[in-house]
Amino acid sequence: MYIGKSYKLSEFIIWTRKSIYVLLILGIVPTVLYEVFDLKWLGISWTVVALLGTATAFIVGFKNTQTYNRTVEAQQIWTFILNTSRSWGIMSRDFINDPEKSKQLIYRHFAWLAALRYEMRSYRIWEASQKKHNAEYQQFYYVIPENEISLEDELSKFLPPEELEYILKTKNKATQLMALQSKTLKKMFDDEEIVLLQFVDFQRTIKDFYAQQGRSEQLKDSPYPRQYAIINTLLVHLFCFLLPFGLLKEFDKMNETITGIAQGNMVWLVIPFSVIISWMYTSLGQVGESTENPFEGNANDVPISQISKIIEIDLREMLGETDLPVLAEAQHNIVL
Repeated sequence: MYIGKSYKLSEFIIWTRKSIYVLLILGIVPTVLYEVFDLKWLGISWTVVALLGTATAFIVGFKNTQTYNRTVEAQQIWTFILNTSRSWGIMSRDFINDPEKSKQLIYRHFAWLAALRYEMRSYRIWEASQKKHNAEYQQFYYVIPENEISLEDELSKFLPPEELEYILKTKNKATQLMALQSKTLKKMFDDEEIVLLQFVDFQRTIKDFYAQQGRSEQLKDSPYPRQYAIINTLLVHLFCFLLPFGLLKEFDKMNETITGIAQGNMVWLVIPFSVIISWMYTSLGQVGESTENPFEGNANDVPISQISKIIEIDLREMLGETDLPVLAEAQHNIVL
């Protein structure tokens, strides 16, 4: 998540520069053919291009609204996990008279958070994090924490060896970790270490965690509908291709009202203006694409690593620990 006041224009241009190179070529070629080689038939009606641009703007706006809603939903999910985790810490500490068992429940919860966020960071074929412009930006501006340490090493901080060995063999590690929590609580209830109401509160909280895990998995494994994504991309590309052709006659007409050195040369302005207008469309499309999947590790994703670290600090403090982890500092105003 970007937490600065605003992206620098230079950063944004660097991120989108490959599109700018293509748009320059798309602007230069028809202008040269029209003006230098006198292929006047290349100029097409501006009305056609304007109608296409209007339709494209609606489609791009619709997509960006929907992808933003996906990010908002992801933020709500992990905010709920944050708040409920604090309740879990309080219950684990105050409902149970054995400090070691309280610590076991809390540390296993840290392992559940780690397993869930590592799954959220895993790659899906429709995601954009490995596209060249995103991968290049990530390489120079920030680091994804889950790429720096393996899941096994992360889980080993919180689980005893026998549990770690079992969990690493399972398919859905987060699900099985929460199942171990339930199994432990059932045994404590059977041994009369907690009363019925306490057991029910614990189980209700586990149910809430499962619900939020399911919502996270649904967002991760359900991409923005591909039929909308492809029509958005096709319309943007078609508009950017046709725009210079639609501007040729419009700028050529301006030569009739212009005097001085600019007279007869107004067509060349098609190049910068077509690039600027097309860049607006391609940039909006690129922003929407980078917002589609809020867990993959792009600069604007939900900071699930930071949220997990906040939970760990809060719950360890509840246990009375003083050797606490340190929150990661923002890299170029980006926190994941």
